[in-house]
Amino acid sequence: MARILAIGAATLDLVFSLEQYPREDEDLRAHDLRIGRGGNAASTLVVLSQLGHACAFGGVLADGPDAVPVLDDLARHSIDLSACRRVAAGRPPMSCVLLNMETGTRTIVHYRDLPEYRDEDFRHVDLTRFEWVHFEGRDPTEIARMVRRVREGGLGTPCSLEVEKPRLGSEAVFPDVTLLIFARAYAYHRGFDRPHPFLLRVREEASQADLVLTWGAEGAYSLDRRGALSHSPAFVPAVVKETLGAGDTFNAGLIDAYLRGCGLSEALELACRLAGKKCGQVGFDGLGTSLAGERPR
Repeated sequence: MARILAIGAATLDLVFSLEQYPREDEDLRAHDLRIGRGGNAASTLVVLSQLGHACAFGGVLADGPDAVPVLDDLARHSIDLSACRRVAAGRPPMSCVLLNMETGTRTIVHYRDLPEYRDEDFRHVDLTRFEWVHFEGRDPTEIARMVRRVREGGLGTPCSLEVEKPRLGSEAVFPDVTLLIFARAYAYHRGFDRPHPFLLRVREEASQADLVLTWGAEGAYSLDRRGALSHSPAFVPAVVKETLGAGDTFNAGLIDAYLRGCGLSEALELACRLAGKKCGQVGFDGLGTSLAGERPR
């Protein structure tokens, strides 16, 4: 078991299950409504907790009535919240998720009125408690300061950074992290429509890091710090029930595999397998089968 800290968001998700994605100005009745906890970093920790790790969350949390489902779910998965900043009068960030029952794909509308987690909050965290620190790529300026604080701690604690969306200044953080996890949307933003050229370009900006790029139905690609390229196919379940949270589950699988001593190529396949398992079910419960028991054949 490793001790893992993740910095990012925890949200209140309203997930509407629809027969099909609505057309503009159409009135549809949902088949189901689920209200629960979301957020990239929080979801990654919930999976890592099921995989046997001791997890702590660093983010801004509201304490009002709307936050009860978020706080209850984090407590149910034994997520330590001592690194968080609490806002008594606020409400949690909210996501309206339209889940297409035909395809399992999701469309998200997000609203946030809480402040972002800052380096000022992070500096009160005892980093000697953790074997891994994961950052959801939100405010690049603050993340750069936090990553620098981890490196200056002199403990050699590995850091991972999820780069899901283009944000001004994100690239300044790249040279200081151990593992960079990119989404295809970011590669498109950088002008690349194929994985390998993108990874080779980012290698020039982050020579010390292992690089991972998710690519939808093609699975995921990687380039390790020694220059070895790898690819894992996607492991699509027989029935795709929900893709919501698949990326967060993939990130958890990667981190877990690293902490178990796997190389990047092996970790990539294990993470794709776990993400595929998530796509075949609704919600995050039941993802706790140890990846150590699912080594690639």
